[in-house]
Amino acid sequence: MLNTLLPIANQFARTVTEITPLGNGLINDTYLVATPSSPFVLQRINRTVFPAPEQIMANLTMLDRHIAQKIDASVMLQIPEILKTADNNSLYQDQNGDCWRALSFIANTEGIETIGTISDAEQAGFALGHFHRLISDLNPHRLHDTLPGFHIAPGYLKHYHQILKPQIKLDSPSESRYCAEFIAKLQPIADDLEAAKHQGLLSLRVIHGDPKLNNFLFDKHSKRIVSIIDLDTVKPGLVHYDIGDCVRSCCYNAEPVGFNMDICAALLKSYLNEAGAFFTEHDYHYLYPAIRLIPFELGIRFYTDYLEGNRYFKVTEPEQNLQRAVGQFRLCESIMAQETVIKDLVLQLQNKVNTD
Repeated sequence: MLNTLLPIANQFARTVTEITPLGNGLINDTYLVATPSSPFVLQRINRTVFPAPEQIMANLTMLDRHIAQKIDASVMLQIPEILKTADNNSLYQDQNGDCWRALSFIANTEGIETIGTISDAEQAGFALGHFHRLISDLNPHRLHDTLPGFHIAPGYLKHYHQILKPQIKLDSPSESRYCAEFIAKLQPIADDLEAAKHQGLLSLRVIHGDPKLNNFLFDKHSKRIVSIIDLDTVKPGLVHYDIGDCVRSCCYNAEPVGFNMDICAALLKSYLNEAGAFFTEHDYHYLYPAIRLIPFELGIRFYTDYLEGNRYFKVTEPEQNLQRAVGQFRLCESIMAQETVIKDLVLQLQNKVNTD
């Protein structure tokens, strides 16, 4: 691996001692590069997913500048620094046409895959809310839409229907039939957030785009979140996409699949303590639809990718995306079973924020 990647890493550092895989992302290829001074993160940007890497870097540069203008004491999250090549470029294109970039490595931190304690949930809610608050005054129209159609559930549903008919057969696995039936039953909710946006009920803001749990870095000693990473999807959007995805990844119970209300309550409380200042009546109203929609949307994406031969998400076996889809739809079922409890929680938190 060192021999293969060394010429690329050398574009960002003159001396490299070791290169090892880092993380378990499903899109980009990520490596930790050791040098005599300090390590850094090297990433190959997946151009199938991100066809315009230069727009990603322009967005990250604007994000860095905006947060850097804040009063130091008010910023409690580290954003990875963009490292330049010897030619002062933020991207390097290799002989195969692949685009690479380097970012500073946030030392003494770790990502986690599942919530271990209520404190973890509180930290996740705080970090996302803090991130949204820091960028709440950044004009979303100044950023590129690096992933047109990302999180637009009606678009995913339309694509699914385009490939559906020739794919589903009587001898398909029972899990496949379950997915098809679940999508058919719930498809009216796909337009919940987009319709609210078009009606002017929800405002376009700057979002992270992919704030699942393992994109937060916890300090190994204090167990506090100190950084938010994987910022390729930063773009104009609805904060409800971020909230729904963060809740989805944090509140997922694996065996049996279900939605953890205790974690949801801790996360939303911490989130609104940070972000409640810019929340409107409509923002609160659409929290439950967002929490319900995101696992449904992701389930559609996983299932569609399975039907198309696993073109988008990395898999280790052919039916992995099918199983991922089933898990998201089971989670969605659990959320709907607790609709009243979730809505009551949101109302309580709204009243608390408004009276504090």
